[in-house]
Formats: sequence, C-alpha cells, structure tokens
Amino acid sequence: MNSIVSRGCLVILAGCWLAGPAFAQEGREARPVLNVVGEGQVSVAPDMAIVQLGVVSEGKSADEALAANSRSMAKVLQALKDGGLAERDLQTSGFQIVPLYRQDQPDKPPQAPSIEGYSVSNGLTVRVRDLQKLGGVIDRSVKLGVNQGGSVEFTNDKPDEALDRARKAAVEDAMRRARILAEAAGVKLGPVISIQESGTNPVAAPMVMKAAMRNAAAEAVPIAAGENSYRVTVSMAFSLSP
Repeated sequence: MNSIVSRGCLVILAGCWLAGPAFAQEGREARPVLNVVGEGQVSVAPDMAIVQLGVVSEGKSADEALAANSRSMAKVLQALKDGGLAERDLQTSGFQIVPLYRQDQPDKPPQAPSIEGYSVSNGLTVRVRDLQKLGGVIDRSVKLGVNQGGSVEFTNDKPDEALDRARKAAVEDAMRRARILAEAAGVKLGPVISIQESGTNPVAAPMVMKAAMRNAAAEAVPIAAGENSYRVTVSMAFSLSP
C-alpha cells in the first residue's frame, strides 16, 4: 500500500529586500520576500532486495584454503542460477586471503609470530528481484557453504516515480504553508521567485541476517519487507505585497 505524507520542516518569514543597484538608481521600493521550506514523503513497498553473502574457508596452506573456498562458492553460485537468478544479479563484492598467526599461550613464554594457516573470504552481492524467492535464496546459500553474511537491504528497482510524487508533495506543502503565513501576516502572496530542491533522502528497510548465517533452517527463512520511504525537501521564495 502506498501512502503520502507531507510535512513542513522549516518556515522562515523574512524581510529579504531584493534591492540591487538598478533599484536604488530608479528609486523603486524593495520587495519583501517569504521563504518557505516544505517536505514531501512517499512510502512504497520494495520490489527488490540486495543480499550480502560470504564464504570463509581456512586451510594449512593458501592453496588449500582457496580450493575449499572456490568449491563452496561455486556451489552457491550454481544454486542461485538454478533458482532463477540472472548473471547480472550476481557480483563478487570482495575477495581476500589472509594468514592465520599462532596465538601465544597464556602459560607459556611469548614466541615469535608464525603462520599456522590461511583464511580465504569471498563476498557475493545478490540482487533478488522477486521477493518471494528471498527466503529460499538465503536458506539454500547457507546450506551450501555461506557462513558469513552482512545484511539484506530492501529497495526499489526504479524509485523515480516515488521520488516525483514526493517532490510534488513537498511543493504543495511549501505552498500551503506560504498561504497560511501570508494570510496571518495580512499580506498578499505573490508569484514564486525561486524554487530549489534541497535534497532527496531515500530510507530503505535494512535487515540484519547474522542469525540466518549461523543456523540453516529446515524451511525458507521468513522475510518481512515492510516499506521504503522517499523524502524530498524543497525551498521556495514568494514575493509579497500589502
């Protein structure tokens, strides 16, 4: 369900006098200006999820750790493709090989650092465009070797429509507040002098899934997508007359 919320976040009534050299020379009166900032917010259901998966493997040698990691990641990639995910939605997001050093024993004298093995980590960014498949994607990945995960971010593939609606709501909000202020001050609201978009603020719905990484459930991991909010702020200036 989509919803629109408009909120005015800041209103400034100022006697901003737009008097340049030409006005001074011609003896014209400066015009008072009303500055208003309005906000528009649109909430929409997400239609895509971005999942961060990772496989970490250890071995006595770098080759051993790399081979084990490659086997696990290959199984994960193949399972995701078999599940209907496209190649363009699977992207390696990090790869690292680090040595594992021997830890000093508390009851023994310190020893010079020595390498006891290697750890290989391989990250994968997965874009799930059918949210009904998301739980199954996480479940299959964990069972096939994924043992490290960051988060699931719910987003929208094409948020332009939602942002445009938020922009319209922000302008309507600013104009409404300008009319109220002008009426309260006993002046007439003139035409718009300037309008500027101060910024957009998409608020996605993140979900941490470390628990899912620790235990592969017998059934697909339950997912609640919620809604994403898109906020836009605009600054508008109106001329005033008595």
